[in-house]
Amino acid sequence: MSLIQKALSQYGVREVDGKADNPQIIRYFEALGFDSSKLHDETAWCSAFVNWVSKTENYTYSGKLNARSWLNVGESTALPKQGDIVVLWRESPSSWKGHVGFFVKQTKRYVYILGGNQNNRVSIKAYPKNRVLDYRKLSKNGED
Repeated sequence: MSLIQKALSQYGVREVDGKADNPQIIRYFEALGFDSSKLHDETAWCSAFVNWVSKTENYTYSGKLNARSWLNVGESTALPKQGDIVVLWRESPSSWKGHVGFFVKQTKRYVYILGGNQNNRVSIKAYPKNRVLDYRKLSKNGED
């Protein structure tokens, strides 16, 4: 299965309102070795989702919950293809905050990202291209 197919298999997974947690979102954290008793589906989970997809499909992954950790995974590409990683800044380009997801397509002004924690669910959402920090091409583990 490709990265984009695996990510699409989770389309619509959403946070549960209130104290309950969506067990699938908790699985994203557990697959990375995080203690699920300390995490909830309200915890920022965009990077956990991308890590889960990448790890379960045997691709390189960051293993971290901060979106910008993906700036150090794979190789930068100026011509992203469907399934490549998109790393965005949040608040300001120099902030530590960000967002990460899978590249779907782009227009002149927008990049469309399939990601987790987009309006509290796995969805495809358009983001202004001026927020892109980098596009990253992942490789299968054990391959160059």
